[in-house]
Amino acid sequence: MKISLIQPGRNNLKYLKWSYDSIRKNQGEHEVEICVADDASTDGTWDWCLEMMDKDPFFKAHRNEGPDRLGHTILYDTLTNEVATNDIAMIYHADMYLCPGALDAIEREIEEKTIVSLTRIEPPLHPDGPEKVLLNCGVEPEEFKEQVVLNWVEKNSSADKVTEGIFAPWAFYRKDFKEIGGHDPLYAPQSKEDSDIFNRFQLNGVKFKQVWDGFVYHMTCRGSRRNVKDKAKNIYEDSPEWLAQNQRSTRNFIRKWGHFVKHDKLMKPIVPNKYDIKIEVVNCTYDILSTLEPWCSAIDTFDLVEDEIQRYIKTEQVNTLYSLSDKINLHEEHDIVVKIDAENFDNESYRHIQMLSEILDTNKITGEFVLEKLFINIKNLNTYTENLIKL
Repeated sequence: MKISLIQPGRNNLKYLKWSYDSIRKNQGEHEVEICVADDASTDGTWDWCLEMMDKDPFFKAHRNEGPDRLGHTILYDTLTNEVATNDIAMIYHADMYLCPGALDAIEREIEEKTIVSLTRIEPPLHPDGPEKVLLNCGVEPEEFKEQVVLNWVEKNSSADKVTEGIFAPWAFYRKDFKEIGGHDPLYAPQSKEDSDIFNRFQLNGVKFKQVWDGFVYHMTCRGSRRNVKDKAKNIYEDSPEWLAQNQRSTRNFIRKWGHFVKHDKLMKPIVPNKYDIKIEVVNCTYDILSTLEPWCSAIDTFDLVEDEIQRYIKTEQVNTLYSLSDKINLHEEHDIVVKIDAENFDNESYRHIQMLSEILDTNKITGEFVLEKLFINIKNLNTYTENLIKL
């Protein structure tokens, strides 16, 4: 099998070197093209890339000159579309050790309209889950217990076990990736871009397979989230930069899809329908506008003073590609109208707003009704989910 591994990196050279060595050691008979993007690093990453391109004919690199980072949301696509040359590629993190036999498992299961994820073995830095294996074999390359991992893989590998789910590292046909337009730059530089593209793959008819005889050991979060070379205090705390971006990306995911990220216990996406919802608010405040705006196609605030509306737009517009001026106080017709009195708006009301897509999917009703403190008028139940598949 010929496969291109897609690896953006920013100030994580130590992990890139460790990862590279594991790939070359354990790639088997496969022809592996390693495609690295240096995202304006200051730790010598580009010098290493130049050195590797001289030594390794199957090593390719792209550089973001900076000074600002682009993030992997952008660089995944640059590498996939402009650098990789093989039909099959794999989104692969710089802090992953490729275990023996992993690429054999991908070759067995991969086909067009199918994405294959390897199973992650991780130190206990995050909660456990049925889609991964917790095994404390080190949190830095210099303390990595390689033989313990290899012994575990040899003992526990099962070619008979294949589950549904998708997460990094995931292998795909570049044709399927390009068909939906790749990652959405709405989420740049990072966070929620993976959940967005997974939703779109599923809606476009792509099937997901997770193999349990193909593994990586994953240090986790060394790209930026907990990279001590890039603003994180330590590997146990998320960096302030990542936390702020995650909040922005979460609000943008809600704007686009109308709900939070949803998946089953094995990480297969759950995608409620997208509806055209307008929220009308009386006794509105700046904070209520900020809370509700992402959850609808349009919002009418009626009695909120114009200065407060413009203050919100000025503050929030830098965080999204959506035009906020085109959704606030236009007083246009929409399929569904939710009326709220902000003086009575509480946590239970907010929970119903968050679940509205699922409520509409389940009940399939039209007309006017009251849901706790929400007054809802459903003129029709047109869905717009299919419009979100392709960029």
